[in-house]
Amino acid sequence: MSDMHSDRTASRRTALKSFGLAAGTALFATRAVAATELDDLLIPAGAADIARLSEQLAVAPRRRAYKTVPMILNNPEQWDHEALSAVIAYRGERRQVWDNTEIGGPWLNLMRNSLNAQVWSFKHPNSLMVSGTHGSAHLALFDQTMWDKYGFAKRAGEKFPNNSLIIAPSANLDAANYEQADGLYSGHDNTIPTLQRRGVVFLACHNAIWEVSEALIAAGNNPDGLSQEALAAELTNHLIPGTVLTPGAVGSIAELQHAGFAYAK
Repeated sequence: MSDMHSDRTASRRTALKSFGLAAGTALFATRAVAATELDDLLIPAGAADIARLSEQLAVAPRRRAYKTVPMILNNPEQWDHEALSAVIAYRGERRQVWDNTEIGGPWLNLMRNSLNAQVWSFKHPNSLMVSGTHGSAHLALFDQTMWDKYGFAKRAGEKFPNNSLIIAPSANLDAANYEQADGLYSGHDNTIPTLQRRGVVFLACHNAIWEVSEALIAAGNNPDGLSQEALAAELTNHLIPGTVLTPGAVGSIAELQHAGFAYAK
C-alpha cells in the first residue's frame, strides 16, 4: 500500500513540475477580481440563485501566475476548477451554454437578448447564460496589454482596432430602467463587463490559448522568444477579470450539457 501511495505522490509531483512549477511550491491563486464589485451587480429582484453563484465565483481562486503550461491539462489545479465546478453545479430555473466562436459575430447580442427574454418576458430571474468561448471570440478574453503586444487587432478584423468588447459605456445609465432603448439592457451595451454584472459567465478555453500561441510563433510574432508552453502561460495570465479558465471550451460545453444546460449557438 505504501508503494502505491509513493507512486501516486511521485506522479503528482512530476505533473506539477511539468506544469512549470517547482516541487513544493503552491499554485498561485488570486481572488476572482470580477469586472465590478458584488454590490454593483445588475441582478434582478428574485434572483437569489444568481446572486449566490456570483458570490461563489467572486471568491473562487483564479490561477494566473503560470510560467509554462502543457498542451493538454490533466490536473484540476491547472484550471479554475472551483469556479467551473460551481457553474456546472448551478441548478437555477433556466440554464443556457452558448458555443461562441466569432468575435465579430452577434454572440454578445444573442446572450443579452436571451437573458432579457428569460428575466422579463418569461419571468425567470435566475436564468444563467454561460459563454463557451473559443475561436476568434476568445481574443476578447485577453486584456489590452496582450492585444497591444501581439497585435490581436489584425486577427480580430477591422471592427476591432482595440478590445472594445471589454470597455463598458461610461455613461451613468439607469440600472432600474430595463426598457431604456439605449440603456444597460439594450444593444448599445453589448459588452462583456456589463453582461458579467448581470451574471453571465465567460469560460476561457485553454485549447484556444494554446492554438493562439502556436499561431503567434509560426508567424514570427514572438518578441520575447518564448517557448509555446511559456507563451501560452503568458496569455493565460492575461485573461480579463472574472473569466473562468477551463481545460477546453468544447469539452466544458459537453459537461454543462450533461448537467442539464441547454446548448445554444
